[in-house]
Amino acid sequence: MPSISARTRARIRARAGFTLIEILVVIAVIAVLATLVAPEVFRHLGSARESTAKSQVEMLGAALDAYRLDVGRYPTTEEGLAALRTAPAGAGARWRGPYLRKDVPADPWGNPYQFRSPGQVNPTGYDLLSLGADGKPDGQGEDADIRSWE
Repeated sequence: MPSISARTRARIRARAGFTLIEILVVIAVIAVLATLVAPEVFRHLGSARESTAKSQVEMLGAALDAYRLDVGRYPTTEEGLAALRTAPAGAGARWRGPYLRKDVPADPWGNPYQFRSPGQVNPTGYDLLSLGADGKPDGQGEDADIRSWE
């Protein structure tokens, strides 16, 4: 078996790594791909948050309806959505909660859900809404409100 000289071994070791040019080319390719893909990902992120808010409003609405079936009324604005986790003073023995497994979540933008009972839009029920990304009433696109009555 022929032995490899020290000089050949040094040459093999020197060629084993990547050159700076090769690394820069790979980084440039990754950067180009990221600039093409990132706008698509962020566009879908906004619609995912909107879908999550709609699902959470539906889930909270179902819990509010279960509360009403047991107690005979929706929680008041003062009792708020917290009445779905802990029995408010006015609920009495008919409260069979908790109606949610976990605490009331914030909307996908980190803001609390707005709850009014009796509602301004639904005077015999409740108004439940997320104010969207900007946290202000109304708005367009991602800033639009997610409302339980729509």
